[in-house]
Amino acid sequence: MGTALLDRRDLDFLLFDWLGIEALFARPHYAEHSRDTVAAVLDLSERLAADAFLPALRASDRSEPALTADGVALAPEVTAAVRDYIDAGLLAGPFGQDVGGLQLPQLLHYASIGQFMAASLAVAAYPMLTIANARLLAAFGNAAQVEAFALPQIRGQALGTMCLSEPQAGSSLADIRTLALPDGEDALGARHRLHGNKMWISAGDHDITGDIVHLVLARTPGADGKPLPGIKGISLFVVPKHLPDGQANDIAVAGLNHKMGYRGTSNCLLNFGEGQHAPDGAGGAIGWRIGEAGEGLAQMFHMMNEARTGVGLGAAAAGCRGHLLSVEYARGRVQGRIAEGGTTRPAAIIEHADVKHMLLAQKAYAEGALALVLYAARLLDDQLSGDAGTAADAGRLLDLLTPVVKAWPSEYGLAANDLAIQIHGGYGYTRDYDVEQLYRDNRLNPIHEGTTGIQGLDLLGRKVLRDGGAGVAQLRARVEATVAASAADARLAPLARQLEATWQRLGAVVAELASAPAPQALEQATSFLRAFGHAVVGWLWLDMARLCAGDTAFHRGKRAAARWFFAHELPRAALWLDLAATRDDLIASTTQDCFHC
Repeated sequence: MGTALLDRRDLDFLLFDWLGIEALFARPHYAEHSRDTVAAVLDLSERLAADAFLPALRASDRSEPALTADGVALAPEVTAAVRDYIDAGLLAGPFGQDVGGLQLPQLLHYASIGQFMAASLAVAAYPMLTIANARLLAAFGNAAQVEAFALPQIRGQALGTMCLSEPQAGSSLADIRTLALPDGEDALGARHRLHGNKMWISAGDHDITGDIVHLVLARTPGADGKPLPGIKGISLFVVPKHLPDGQANDIAVAGLNHKMGYRGTSNCLLNFGEGQHAPDGAGGAIGWRIGEAGEGLAQMFHMMNEARTGVGLGAAAAGCRGHLLSVEYARGRVQGRIAEGGTTRPAAIIEHADVKHMLLAQKAYAEGALALVLYAARLLDDQLSGDAGTAADAGRLLDLLTPVVKAWPSEYGLAANDLAIQIHGGYGYTRDYDVEQLYRDNRLNPIHEGTTGIQGLDLLGRKVLRDGGAGVAQLRARVEATVAASAADARLAPLARQLEATWQRLGAVVAELASAPAPQALEQATSFLRAFGHAVVGWLWLDMARLCAGDTAFHRGKRAAARWFFAHELPRAALWLDLAATRDDLIASTTQDCFHC
C-alpha cells in the first residue's frame, strides 16, 4: 500500500505559482518568513504525517476509543501521533507571536495540516479543533482567559473542543437547553455553573493531554430565573476538564458514539453539572463567560467557520490521497487487452478509456477541492495582513465562500473516494486497501459542521440574498478577470466563453430569487449551492489552467482535468440553476403522508 499523501508538485504549484505566497512575505505581518520557511514546514509535515499519522490510520479504525473508569482511552498510535505533532511545534504555527505562535501564513498552515488529514482524518481532528478553539479564545477572551486556556493549547499542554449540539437540538442551536447559572466573578471573569448535556462532541475526552478545554454554548437566566429565550439568550463559556487549582470539573462522559468512519476521534455525549465531579461540593460544571452575555452564537461562528474550512480541507485531502492511490494501483494492475499494431497486448488498467475517465474525474474533483480550500486560506491571509481595502474585500469574499468551501469538497472529495473503490475493483472494498477506509472516513464530512442543506440555506439566504447579490458581484469581477485573461489562448477560449455563460445565468437566477417570497426562494437552496460551487470551481480550474501552458506532464495533466471538468461537470450547473429558479408547488404540496412508513 502506497504512502502517497498530497502531491508535493501540486502543493508547490498552488502555493507559489497560483496563489503567490511569496507576495505575503513582503507584508510586515509575515516578513520573518520566506520560501525557505515554506519548504521546511512542508518537508516536516510530509515526513511526520507519513511516519506518525499514516501508521495510526488503520490502528485507530481497528481500536476505537474505549470508555474506562479513568475516562476515554485511545489507541496508543493515536496518542503518539498527536504528541509528535505537538512536539514538532505545529500547533503554534498559525498563531501570532503575541501568543507564542510562529505567525505562519494561513495558506502555509492549511497546506501543512492537509498532509496530516490525508494521512488520517480522525487523528488530524484533534489539532484542527484545538487550533480553532484557541483562536476563538485569543479573539474574544479576556487576558486572563487567554493566559489560562488559550496558551496551554498553543503549547500543546491541553487540547480543545466545541460543545454546541445537544441530543434534542442537533444543528438547531436556537433550541439548546444547557443552562449556565451565575456564580460570582473572579480573576478569570464572570463565573457560571453549567447544567446540561452536549452530544456529538469530537475529542470530548481522551488520554492525549491531561486537560481539555471545552467551549460550551449555554443559556443564562433572566431576572425571573427562567432561561432567556432565542439566540440572544445564548452565551459562550470556557469550561476546562480540570479547574486551575487542579480539581476535576463537574463533567462526565455519558457515552461514546460509534461511527462508520473517523473512529479514532473520540465522539462523546458529555454531561455537565450532574454532580459526579462537583467542585467545592456544589453542583454544576464551572465555566467562565467569554465576552458579553448574549454574544455566544456570534462568537462561536468564529470557530464554526474555521471548522467548516477544516472539514472541507480534510475532505479534499482524503480525495487527493484516494486519487494518488488509484493512479498507483491502475498503473500496476494488468487486466484486459488493448489493440496495438494489428494485434492486442495485455494492458495496465490505466490505459483503458473508462479508467482514464474515472481518474480524470477524481483529479478534477480532488485537486479542484484542494484549490478551493487553499484559495480561501489565501483570502484569510489577505484579511489578516493586507491593507484596509484588501482586508475588507477578502473578508467579504471569505464570508460568501465559506459554505461552499465546506460543502463542495465534502461532496466531491467523497465522490473521488467512491471512484477510488471502483478503480480498485473487488480489492477496493476490502480492508486490505486504504481506499475502503478513506471512503468511510470521508462520508462523515458532508454532515460534519452542518449538512449540505444547511450550507445551501446559509449561502443563498444569508450570503447572497441578504446583501442583494453584492458579494456575488464582487466575486464575479474576479471571474471576469480570469475570463478576459484566458480569451487570447486558443486552447482556453472555449472554456472561458462557457464559464462566462454560466456566471451570466447565475446572476440572472440571483436576480429572480431576490424578488421571490423567502420560502419559495429557499426551496431549492441546495441546488443553488451545487450550481454556485461548480461555477466557482470551474473558475478556479480555468485560472489554474492559464498558468499551465507548458508541455510538461504536470501542466498537461492540469489542462486535461480542467477540460474534463468543463465538459462533464460545469454543464450540470445550468440544470441546478433552472431548478433553483423553478416556481412550482412540488415541495410545498408534498405532505408527510406522501411517504409510506
